[in-house]
Parts: sequence; C-alpha cells; structure tokens
Amino acid sequence: KSHRRKRSRSIERDDEGYLICQSGDILSARYEVVAVLGEGAFGRVVECIDHGEDYRHVAVKIVRKGDEHAEAAHAEIKILEHLNTLDPGSTHHCVQMLDWFEHHGHVCIVFELLGLNTCDFIEENGFLPLRLDHIRHMAYQICQSVNFLHLNKLTHTDLKPDNIVFVSSDYGEEYNPELKCGERRLKNPDIKVVDFGNAIYDDEYHCTVVSTRYYRAPEIILALGWSQPCDVWSIGCILIEYYLGSALFPIRTSKEHLAMMEQILGPLPKNMIKKSKKHRYFRHGWLNWDKGSSGRRYITGHCKPLKELMTCHDSDHENFFDLLENMLEYDPAKRITLQEALNHPFF
Repeated sequence: KSHRRKRSRSIERDDEGYLICQSGDILSARYEVVAVLGEGAFGRVVECIDHGEDYRHVAVKIVRKGDEHAEAAHAEIKILEHLNTLDPGSTHHCVQMLDWFEHHGHVCIVFELLGLNTCDFIEENGFLPLRLDHIRHMAYQICQSVNFLHLNKLTHTDLKPDNIVFVSSDYGEEYNPELKCGERRLKNPDIKVVDFGNAIYDDEYHCTVVSTRYYRAPEIILALGWSQPCDVWSIGCILIEYYLGSALFPIRTSKEHLAMMEQILGPLPKNMIKKSKKHRYFRHGWLNWDKGSSGRRYITGHCKPLKELMTCHDSDHENFFDLLENMLEYDPAKRITLQEALNHPFF
C-alpha cells in the first residue's frame, strides 16, 4: 500500500500568519499545490507538482509570515545550501533542499517529497515496536547523517522521531500471532534526517536550552554547556523508542526527567551535580525528590533499569543495548561519538 497520511484538500485560515492557499493554486509560477501534508509552529508543508522539472512531486514548506519566522527560515536555508554544496549527491541521508523563494511575504522552501516521519508511522501502527533489523538499518543511516553534520561543525539540536522521515513509508499488512493483531511491515526502512531550523555551527552562540524535552541530554538540563554529544544522547532516546514503541522519558518537568534517568540509567555523576548551576534540583549532592510525591511513586513503580527492557537476549539485542548504554552515557566527554558508533558491533 502507498502510505500517505489523510490530508485536507485546502488551507482556509490565516489567523496566525499562515498562508491561505488551496489545491490548484500556483506558487512562484511553478509549483501547483496538490494537498496539505502537515502543519507546525513554523507554518505548513504542502505537496506540490513542480511544473519546471518533469512534473515531479515535491514538498514545499511555507513559513508563517513575520520577521522572526523569516529570519529562522533564512538561517535554515543557509545551512541547507551548505549541506547541498558538501553533499551534492545527497548520500548522507539529510533531506535535500531543491529550491526556495518568497511568495506574498512568506519564505517557501522546496524539498524532495518523502514518506511519513517515524513518529507518525509508529503512532499509525498502534505504537508497535519496529523490527530490530529495521532499527539497525535506520540507526546506521541516522548515525551516518548526523556524523556528517558533526564533521562539518554542526549540531542538529532537535533530533526526535518526528525529524527522522522514511524515504517511502509504503508498507504491507501482516498478522502478528503473538499480539493477535495486524501490523504494518515497512517495505523499505531508508530514512532521511530533516528540520535544520535549530542546527547550530560550533562557532555560533549556544543558547542554554535546546532539544525537545523527551530527547534532551542531561548536560542541557543541568546547564553545563553542550555541543555535538547532545545529538548522540537524542539518538539513543530515539532508538530505544523504536524498540519499545513508546518514549523512554515521557516526562513533564526537568526534575522528573533527572529522576527517571536515575531510575533507568543509575545515579548521576557527582562531578556533574557539583558543577551544575541548577542547585534547586539537588540537596546534599543528591536529587532533591519528595519521597511521598505521586511523581516519584510513578517513576519508581514504572521505570525499569535499561537492561531489563531487553525483550530477547541474543547477541543482536545485547549489542543493541550496549550501543544504547554508550549513547546514554551521562558524561558528554565519555559518551560515544558517532564515528565510533558506526564501528560498533551492533552494525
């Protein structure tokens, strides 16, 4: 089956700077709007037919109107142009920008058309875990892609399942006798990394807080400064989510996040606690966590040590969890690099 999300056929509202357009509209005298693919704080993404290039289908990100949004879009375009120059054949699994233009004051970025993002695929598959052989294939490509960024002095800063997208999310339906239900089996697990709107060069200003909360590294939470290793932590969180079908750290606050980390990965290193400016999280060198609170009861009752999440103990699973432990190392200086990860026995 061709896996396309259900899409509305038109965009009607423009309440917060979104462009009003509908099926059949032409952007930049070239791109014919077919359907809406998605929407976010940045704006909307529409599928278009490119009348200038063999009528191929493309994805156009139409950024919301406003100086702040336009500035962020131009920063992303600069990075995408740099990546295109470094990798013209798009061999490093980063989404390829094909064109950009302005339309009625909206910055529009044209990308190759891809399938569903991995977050939506898992959700539409009933939050079932992905197969380990598919996780291996995807993990290798994610590590290749983000290592390419790191080698070129970039940190993505916002890696999450939403920003890992299948090149094609076509699938076959299979019956799973263990779960007694049907499940979608991917035909091709190739991925691309997307959304470079928050990517930062090494020599640029690094704001204190980056990353979506579930995938945020401990050094960011503890305000210890961050660089490329924070991406490696995020990848570890993504890979275990593919394995479980649900997030490893589904938390609401930073203190809950640290408590859950300690329950799953063991105590935070004393040197990181000592250096942290976030004194309110700690008392006498330990996490300051009310023993009787419902949050603590939930975490101690529901969170198992990482190794106990392993569903099978063959060498593939053992190697996978060894890689995860190396990615989810608290100390960014000791955390595995992606160059090292690519040579890990899991692959």
